[in-house]
Amino acid sequence: MAGSLAMMLTSRRLWSFSNKTGGSMVFVGTYTNSSSKGIYAYHWLPETGEMRSVGLAAETPNPSYMTLSPDGKMLYAVNEMDPQPGAQTGCVSAFALTQTPGKLIARNTVASGGTAPCNICMDATGRVLFVANYTSGSVATFLIHPDGSVSDAVEDIFFPGHSVNPQRQESAHTHCVTVSPDNRFLLVNDLGLDRIMVYRLDPKTARLTANDPPFYSAIPGSGPRNFKFHPNRKWAYSLNEIGSTIDVLHWDAEPGALTRVQNISTLPHGFTGTNTAATVLVHPNGRFAYASNRGHNSIAVFSVDAQDGMLTHQQTISCGGKTPRFMTLDPSGRWLLTANQDSANIVVFACDAQSGHLTATGKQTVLDSPVCVVFA
Repeated sequence: MAGSLAMMLTSRRLWSFSNKTGGSMVFVGTYTNSSSKGIYAYHWLPETGEMRSVGLAAETPNPSYMTLSPDGKMLYAVNEMDPQPGAQTGCVSAFALTQTPGKLIARNTVASGGTAPCNICMDATGRVLFVANYTSGSVATFLIHPDGSVSDAVEDIFFPGHSVNPQRQESAHTHCVTVSPDNRFLLVNDLGLDRIMVYRLDPKTARLTANDPPFYSAIPGSGPRNFKFHPNRKWAYSLNEIGSTIDVLHWDAEPGALTRVQNISTLPHGFTGTNTAATVLVHPNGRFAYASNRGHNSIAVFSVDAQDGMLTHQQTISCGGKTPRFMTLDPSGRWLLTANQDSANIVVFACDAQSGHLTATGKQTVLDSPVCVVFA
């Protein structure tokens, strides 16, 4: 009994902390090819939309995407690395939040099951972790141990085939993993195959079973990259990187099936330059959606039809930098943050809950190669 109590108190000290600034923590993943060293921490002040630097939270290579455990005690990151002879090329790292704001304790690092892992998510129980490996075109699953560390890969599924673009779709390029709102399915966006695979998942074993139907087919050459469910759980939005479009999808939860009802551009009419779309978001109130454009270097704002989920373009605004790889809304929905990879800045926009419009605040944080932002 005494031993159990001591373990509980130790666990509590590791993850619960008091933020004296009155806000929350923000963790930022970076590419570590230049001056960045891993995951950085900031105090987030929701009243003013400010980020105040705490410093390096954990040194780790290329933490390009991260996710927080449902209980808020653990942070998991992919280590996105290109193939190197004789070296493990893709990893997943587990970190425990600590009593000291902005400091992470490394639990363990395991092989991601493929090359260049670029996306990660957890199921609702916090027992299973899913990773998309871009270069190898594969998805891997992992069990979470009681101390928050990650098991070796349980499932390691590689996707055969290609699609119509010989430069970008010569093989599978798995880019996003998303658990359905009811925790019954895993959806896997593959940019190289123009498909979203659907699997039934077992949260006790981390095993996947191909669904019937086994996948959704996107428009050939569009390249499905990123995916978000609508808060009503009936609609979803799949962002296509190559086509710079969004597929508006109706989700039939019982069979686990997606049906496209709209395909809409993320770019302003008449744009003729080169662009790759990166991130799609849905506002917590369900009335607006956002998409980031790399090349045009902008954020597109859409209203969401309350009857069918279809999108209508409302605004296009500069991202405040170059290459907006990632966007997120703060928990209140009052602020949108965009991580501009090639201009080394994280820009804060005010988000109007009535119109959905974004307004540049002039507030930004300078950080080399920011690629992911997580609120904790």
